[in-house]
Amino acid sequence: MAYKLDIGIVVKLEEKGENVIQKVHELGFKVCQISVYDTSYYTDAIASIIKEQCAKYGVTIDGIWTGWPGDLAWNFTKGPETVGLVPPHLRDERAEVIKQGSDFAAKLGVKRIITHLGFVPEDMKDQKYIDLIPVLQDIAAHCRKNNQDFLFETGQETPVTLLRTIEDIGVENVGVNLDPANLVLYGKGNPVDALDVLGRHVKGVHIKDGTYPTDGRNLGQEKPVGEGIVDFPELLAKLKKLGYSEPVCIECELEEDVRLREIENAKNALNGWLAEL
Repeated sequence: MAYKLDIGIVVKLEEKGENVIQKVHELGFKVCQISVYDTSYYTDAIASIIKEQCAKYGVTIDGIWTGWPGDLAWNFTKGPETVGLVPPHLRDERAEVIKQGSDFAAKLGVKRIITHLGFVPEDMKDQKYIDLIPVLQDIAAHCRKNNQDFLFETGQETPVTLLRTIEDIGVENVGVNLDPANLVLYGKGNPVDALDVLGRHVKGVHIKDGTYPTDGRNLGQEKPVGEGIVDFPELLAKLKKLGYSEPVCIECELEEDVRLREIENAKNALNGWLAEL
């Protein structure tokens, strides 16, 4: 019997929200996650535009991915000091930004807030880790008031470090948005094996592929789905065994000239793998 999951797409909020849901529709999807980096978009007017478009095109928003303003480098060199909520000098401002994103999502009736924590220290006695936990507890409490889950996208931290973080936060409305490619790109783990550690906490999934780093200073490379390291048939089989039933959202950050083609290829591949389950 086929494993039935809704397949969605990750899109970026741009142009004051005027075309974001139309783009989802034109790409042939009924589900999406929306990533937001520009906090000036967190307005009632833009929320109204998006709600109208969702009703018009029959699109459901699975989650709001809350990014942050300011310096940001997705790499091993500047990443530890610029990504997520781990950098102490950025933490308070970014916590408030995520709360703004939560309030914006509440206007849309969206139940999942997603972000990267950053390079979470593996040493649980590291002061940066100790100080991070109450900040995450505070954000989670804010999300709970909005009837939302607060999800941490895999990437810069090891699976067991992320598990420990969830345990130390100690509330029910936190979880994981599993991005299998990120685990590979940052060399943090095999995504199929990561489900043995994080599986019960997974409440969202990205569909993205890539290769491991080949030197100690540069990330691995994103690849078209099916051409990287991620074993998607095995990953989906394990998600099925875990009882995962939420959408899976294709995230493609490849060059623009191949992006549309590879999104379609990823959707076709996913449908084939799910049918075999």
